[in-house]
Amino acid sequence: MGFLLAILLAVLASIIGGLYLLGAFRQRRPGEPPLDKGLIPWLGHVLEFRRDTAKFLERMRQKHGDIFTVQLGGFYFTFLMDPLSFGAFVKEARTKLDFTKFAEQLVVRVFGYEGMENNHKFLQLSSNKHLMGDGLVVMTQAMMSNLQNVMLHSVGSGEDHKTWIEGGLFMYSYNIVFRAGYLALFGNETAKTSGSVEKARERDRVESEALFYEFRKYDKLFPGLAYGVLPPREKMEAERLKRLFWNTLSVPKLKTKDNISGWVWDMQQVREEHGMKEFMQNRYMFSLLWASQGNTGPAAFWLLLYLTKHPEAMRAVKEEAEEVLKQTGQEVRRGGPLINLTRDMLLKTPILDSAIEETLRLTAAPILTRAVLQDMTFKMADGREYCIREGDRMSLFPYSAVHIDPEVHPDPLSFKYDRFLNPDGTKKTDFYKAGKKVKYFKMPWGAGVSMCPGRFFATNELKQFVFLMLIYFDFELKNPDEKIPDIDIKRWGFGSMQPARDIEFRYRLRF
Repeated sequence: MGFLLAILLAVLASIIGGLYLLGAFRQRRPGEPPLDKGLIPWLGHVLEFRRDTAKFLERMRQKHGDIFTVQLGGFYFTFLMDPLSFGAFVKEARTKLDFTKFAEQLVVRVFGYEGMENNHKFLQLSSNKHLMGDGLVVMTQAMMSNLQNVMLHSVGSGEDHKTWIEGGLFMYSYNIVFRAGYLALFGNETAKTSGSVEKARERDRVESEALFYEFRKYDKLFPGLAYGVLPPREKMEAERLKRLFWNTLSVPKLKTKDNISGWVWDMQQVREEHGMKEFMQNRYMFSLLWASQGNTGPAAFWLLLYLTKHPEAMRAVKEEAEEVLKQTGQEVRRGGPLINLTRDMLLKTPILDSAIEETLRLTAAPILTRAVLQDMTFKMADGREYCIREGDRMSLFPYSAVHIDPEVHPDPLSFKYDRFLNPDGTKKTDFYKAGKKVKYFKMPWGAGVSMCPGRFFATNELKQFVFLMLIYFDFELKNPDEKIPDIDIKRWGFGSMQPARDIEFRYRLRF
């Protein structure tokens, strides 16, 4: 009898311990944000969260206010939905709110890469050197050269350009921007190994095309992979694709290329110097490819689509592009040289800048997450203070909290290409909520330590692509009255959103 009682007590202790680990006994303490654990132990609200993040967070905000804690798959996340309080989150010391711990866990899961000490510091230093300032001049020129190869290789070839080519606008935009960006960063085939410069350029076009379609396969699996919920068959496919990219972007193959960007080269060299094994360097190359090219192509699609659906915006941007060309003495003419868009030229496009910012406001939806490293007190803009627990996570979802807040951005679901322009044509930065100026009125690139280090290069990629489309091509939607596709809600939280369906268009070269 005593033995049986001991077994029962042990089982009971195990059950209680399991329930404790599952968060079943967590209660809101005095001074903490509202707590909503959900009905399912451990999982909490994760199923609803994954089904439609924006809808779930809006429901929680309506229920609890502008700060609340929810249970998601064994973790407790405190979401801050008040844009006036974003500064306290962004500027909090890394000893309390840390980005790298959460990011490193995600990178291991989706790319198989285990970083080294000061991984983020080295990334930031190299990005500041090569993707900003003078380094950006070089990268912009590399992107230009590869866009010319991918987009305009048939210009002046004698081919019939009067025939319309039809396809999906999303796939076309993503394809072109990905391929040119990949070649600009990871280098080109050499004329020596290919036999001639023209054959090397042709190999670049062919191989980047094939790589794009493999990248798209992985891109579709990415949300499920990040959440760790892929079914067995898709998980096997993800592993196959990882191995393919680790091989394609391997260090030995990288070193056979010409024109490797300083950014990629620095990232490889610093890991080699710190003794990182080659197979892990290869994995890091894949993470760089996705980070640099996973969002720009979708953003290019949305920008072209919005311009196409708003003739006044298209007209304004096109007139600006033509004026920039005129100022530099360049002209597009049959048999003439291809135009060259430099970094300095791209600094003279305030209308296009505003159109890009408006596109990103409507379609970029990252979740900014920090690990809570110690018990802390978080002070809101209105003076309220909340206790945040060590071991939890704290997050922002700017799309819901500020991008589509009608008080900050009136008529928030409408595309207004000049929303970020003052009447005199200068950049607009004054936006208000409750009579107070909002510093973080848009956050498509993140903020603080997690601010995208390649945002200036990505913006130039967008500008160059749209510039060339407007100058060299006629293009139109096959059905001008077709509605703008909905956002694919499965991708909330992963940067630039993608459409739930493609939209058909047709295009042809003018020359």
